[in-house]
Amino acid sequence: MKTKYIDLIEQSFEFPTEEFEVEDGELYFYDIPLMDLVKQYGTPMKFTYLPKISENIKKARVWFNVALTKANYNGKYYQCYCTKSSHFSFVLEEALKNDIHIETSSNFDIDIIRALYESGQIDKNKFIVCNGFKMPAYIENIARLINDGFTSVIPVLDNYSELDQLLEQVEGEFSVGIRIASEEEPKFEFYTSRLGIGYKNIVQYYHDFIENNPRVKLKMLHFFINTGIKDTSYYWNELNKCMNVYCELKKVCPELTALNIGGGFPIKNSLTFDYDYEYMAEEIVNQIKMACDSNKVPEPDIFTEFGSFTVGESGGAIYSVVFQKQQNDREKWNMIDSSFITTLPDSWSISKRFIMLPINKWESQYERVFLGGLTCDSDDYYNSEQHVNAIYLPEYDEEETLYIGFFNTGAYQEAIGGFGGIQHCLIPAPKHVLISKDEDGKISTRLYSKEQSYKSMLKTLGYTY
Repeated sequence: MKTKYIDLIEQSFEFPTEEFEVEDGELYFYDIPLMDLVKQYGTPMKFTYLPKISENIKKARVWFNVALTKANYNGKYYQCYCTKSSHFSFVLEEALKNDIHIETSSNFDIDIIRALYESGQIDKNKFIVCNGFKMPAYIENIARLINDGFTSVIPVLDNYSELDQLLEQVEGEFSVGIRIASEEEPKFEFYTSRLGIGYKNIVQYYHDFIENNPRVKLKMLHFFINTGIKDTSYYWNELNKCMNVYCELKKVCPELTALNIGGGFPIKNSLTFDYDYEYMAEEIVNQIKMACDSNKVPEPDIFTEFGSFTVGESGGAIYSVVFQKQQNDREKWNMIDSSFITTLPDSWSISKRFIMLPINKWESQYERVFLGGLTCDSDDYYNSEQHVNAIYLPEYDEEETLYIGFFNTGAYQEAIGGFGGIQHCLIPAPKHVLISKDEDGKISTRLYSKEQSYKSMLKTLGYTY
């Protein structure tokens, strides 16, 4: 009878995978022995595998460029990275090695753009797509960027007042985009996104405020779906409505040359994840081309804004199981040395699933458990895994520490969790390790940030100065 944990995984899934394999009972991630990381740095630990960022950028570029070629498409493809997914310098540095462009969402993003320019990582011709609701400071920063000679800044108008504010502060001519306020999925509590301008109002807005203004050129229509790019009737219906607006606009606005299909590709959240990226890229390109051909307008350049897809699969978190609590005759709680609420906030706030696997003890027998965090909050637990509302892990043994890893956690978690700040129950932020690979395939690691100290917490709270 096969009762080892590795038997369970091999019987349940196609394993090993392109990213995971097991040797001598220990998990490897892209040929990286994770137990070596644990021995060197300890837990709790976050890590970022930098090569994965470039790999996913290149994959998306191939999918869309192949799709353009197959469709005999006349426009170009441009990739943007959404800084809001992860603002860290090491992420932007890796991403920008691949000649991508940047999408911003708030005021301080523009200061990051300036820092990248001053360090020589971007030039003034890089596309900077400025999204989001724009407070006065954001408008001012965008205007200064344009006035300083950044030639490809495109502020995407979120509401009717932003154009007037830009006209007051930008010197000379500039380009803008308009964001469509798409309709949400039926399960949402509201019908239309709070962001952007309604489908029916966009063409009239162009006629009233842009068409006869010699200082402004409408270059981009921005289409964003909150659920991301999925093969659903909802997505294709919204894309079709977007293309109707684009074609109607293009007939009266020759300067309009770009369609931004914001809302990115999904990333793996289980070992059973299945998504046909190539098909989706080809179908998006085909739908856009068909709409343009039927309306006799030129195809637009296609912009994508892949944030989670670019950086998400590069990240991981490793914890120790420090204790097991038998709370009744059926429920065993494995307590980790950190908190899910603070280190993986999406697992708590939106019940997001991540790939979860043990780092060691794969040759041990398995048991069903719940995973609990260190805070005193009853919601600080994780109980959603590929085994359908159950977590199976190697049996707990106080003589041999069990380590567990959560994978594809690289997008949003540090920002939402408040990296470097005060977190629930003063649980310290874990150390963060960066993993690189040179041209010869040699792996190297470095400590980016230490585990948060009590001194930094006391200073933030005003107890020390």
